Order: sequence, then C-alpha cells, then structure tokens
Amino acid sequence: MERYNFNKELSGKIALVTGGTKGAGKAIADRLLNAGATVIITARNEPEEENEKLHFIQADLIKVAGTNKVVDEVLSTYKKLDILVNNLGSSETKGGGFSVLTDEDWELGIQTNLLAPVRLDRGFLPHMIAQKNGVIIHIASIQGRLPLYDSTLPYAAAKAGLINYSKGLSNEVSPKGVRVLTVSPGWIKTRSAIAMMERIAESSKITLEQATQSVMDALGGIPYGRPAFPEEVAELVGFLVSPRADYLTGTEYIIDGGTIPTI
Repeated sequence: MERYNFNKELSGKIALVTGGTKGAGKAIADRLLNAGATVIITARNEPEEENEKLHFIQADLIKVAGTNKVVDEVLSTYKKLDILVNNLGSSETKGGGFSVLTDEDWELGIQTNLLAPVRLDRGFLPHMIAQKNGVIIHIASIQGRLPLYDSTLPYAAAKAGLINYSKGLSNEVSPKGVRVLTVSPGWIKTRSAIAMMERIAESSKITLEQATQSVMDALGGIPYGRPAFPEEVAELVGFLVSPRADYLTGTEYIIDGGTIPTI
C-alpha cells in the first residue's frame, strides 16, 4: 500500500475555502495550509486575523458577480483548482415561524447556502474534469435533518437541498475523477456562537454554562456534552481531501457529538 507524507500530503495542491476568514472556515484553511496546500480564502469581509500565507479574495458569493470574480481570479492566478471547500453558510432567520418569513428571507437562505456552492462548482468543475482530478467538499449541517422551525427553517431547507445535490453531483462527476463529499456539522463553538451564548446569558440572567446547556437542550441534547471545536471539523475535512481518502465519494459525514438521535 502506498505510504503518505502526513505532514505535507497536500503539497502542490491549490485549495479554495469559502467563508474562510473565521470560525470553521478559518480552521479548515489553516489545516489545509499546514498540510502543504496553497490556500485561497474568500468572504465578504476582511479576515479577522491577517495571514500573508493565505490568498484572500473579497467577494459576495450570494451574487453571480461575486462568484465569477472568485473563479476568474483563482484560474487566472493559479491555472487550476484541486480542492474546493464550499464552507460559506449562514442563517439569519427571525423568530416567529413560517408566517413571518418573506420571499426575501427564503431567497437569501437559498442563495447563501445552496446556490453559491452550485455556482462555484459549475465554475471550477470543467477544469477539474479536464485534469481528471479534484475534490469538492460541501459543508452542510445537521439542520438539513433536524430543522428548527423557529430559527433555521430556510437555512435547514437549503442545507437539505445541498446534501441531495451533492450526492447527485457525485454520481455524475466521480467517474470523471472528481470526488464530491458532504460534511454536516452539528453545533460548532465559534466566536459568534460564544457571543450568542453571552447574549442569552445576559438577557435571561443565567450563567454562560446554563445558556450553553439551554441551546444543547433545544437541539435535543448532545450526548458528547459539548459543541464541536472548529479544529475538529477542520481535521475531518483535512482527511477527506487528502490522498488517504481517495476511495471516498458521494457520502455525507456527520460530526455532531451524537446529536442526531437516529442511525
């Protein structure tokens, strides 16, 4: 069996991580960089922490022009892309259930969480197919299976669509040398998640630990007892895009500490 260099196993690879300036996206970008890849990150806003080793492209991927900008700059600069991690995702659903959600709320959720990765895939896939090699990772969410009607409905519906799309795309392009995989995290302990816990604690006059437990309870509980760290999600992605995972395609990998209660 082939032996791999685990330290620099992605040397010579060009990787793009969307939403790569903070949270899980930043952790994924750092993980791929440490494995030897040349890493491009993209987001609407400048990175929280500047890293001259990362190529940053400022773009709004929910707009066609933003997607085109990223595809054009990556291909004109590097002539290829080997790894695409569609990490961009957000939920801005207001509380109140179905009746308060407008077409604009639904369109924003679908553009951000489904159509942005679809457009990026369409931009880069012809080049991956031509080189008969490439990996596409779609970062979905367990909300695709466990929607919360009062807080994540458009996001959850879009992520469910992303999971289904990812499987269909894999069936089409895996025979052409491109692997397509889905990673569905549960709750991740990002800075924004911590800030949300602090707001809940302050408004409800409870401790930060109690606020964290209240969110875990709303999810139906996390058997492992805590949210995931961004680096844990990044480690899974780092493995999946590596040559060690060469036979893996078309599947969804859930990393949720046991949150989903079914097999």
